[in-house]
Amino acid sequence: MSSNSEAVSEYFAAITSALDGLDTFLREDESPLYKHDLIGAVIEDYLALLRNSLDSWQNRIAFAETFKVSQAESGFPAYRNVLELENDRKEAEKQLAAMPTEAQLRQEMVDYILTKKAFPGALQKSIAHRRYLESVGSGSHFAPFVLPKTLRVSVNPKTKRPFYVVHWGYYDGSANLPMVYIVSLEDSSKDMIDALVSPKGKLRKDVNIPLPVDGLLNPSLAHQFDDFCEKNSAYSLTLSTIATNMDKDFDFLHPTQLRRFVLGPFYHADITVHGATVDKILQKVRRKENQWLMTWTAQEIYSMNEKPAKWGLWGGEPARNEYYINTDDLDCARMGVSAYQRNALVPHDAYQAIYAAGEADKIFDGYETHIVTGSQVLRRI
Repeated sequence: MSSNSEAVSEYFAAITSALDGLDTFLREDESPLYKHDLIGAVIEDYLALLRNSLDSWQNRIAFAETFKVSQAESGFPAYRNVLELENDRKEAEKQLAAMPTEAQLRQEMVDYILTKKAFPGALQKSIAHRRYLESVGSGSHFAPFVLPKTLRVSVNPKTKRPFYVVHWGYYDGSANLPMVYIVSLEDSSKDMIDALVSPKGKLRKDVNIPLPVDGLLNPSLAHQFDDFCEKNSAYSLTLSTIATNMDKDFDFLHPTQLRRFVLGPFYHADITVHGATVDKILQKVRRKENQWLMTWTAQEIYSMNEKPAKWGLWGGEPARNEYYINTDDLDCARMGVSAYQRNALVPHDAYQAIYAAGEADKIFDGYETHIVTGSQVLRRI
């Protein structure tokens, strides 16, 4: 996709509008995600990272030739862009040190105009390049893998174990989809029980943890946990597989619930080609900024039982969780989850066009549909 094409600007405007609509949905008090364990607040943080990435990509196309979108799959920026952003972040400080300051570049532009009587296009690109490097240098972007953070710490009154809520982000390279994971897990390691749990089975009053904490709260397992999350977050893996692998790989960590928030696919009238019917109808929407539709899926798996540990003179078996998969629902069984929900967010103009075309029941079948109208979101239409 050419960086000079009008379609690029329309794409950035549309996907930014979609993220703004989703942010509105998450922030409202009536949002089920906002009320439920502050999941909405967690996802908002990742939306902010994605917005920062979009801002940096917009700066980049001012001096680069192309920008890749996964037109036939997710409708989101292709994974190649995510990798380039991460690589440029690592080199940003070094490159900036070797470049003139923006003030120097602006003075060169003035001198060029006065002497050459022409517009200094190359110098303008240099300024755009410098601004891009300054923006990526902060590192506040949706990276291929966003390291875990511990959001909450408490104690399970039944098991008397420390209880953590940890989240991380992952941009899937095959599906070109940004995802957020949130896991609730207990820690049965003696060191952490002694450090966090009072004799009465509650969080010790003298424990002052400034949350969120980078990484898993258990320092002896933090690096191993980071490695596990990076290697076990692909979209192709079911939640059942991820939770079971985590339970097996960590004898003293017991994941009781795992959630995955998959953002996308995103549909746009002039860019995407993965939803023929949707794309065709969106082209009829009068206002360009409203020619989009965004979907997301929330998945969840939870433990229905824990097999107690068995230890003997010659070894034994640590406690293991048994996860519930709703086999009565074919989609749940296929996804390896206890429950899931598909959602669609669409501007009012686009929804009207889809409804007028007689395709609303077909397109939104199986989705909770939310309509963006002005600064509000109408829910569950």
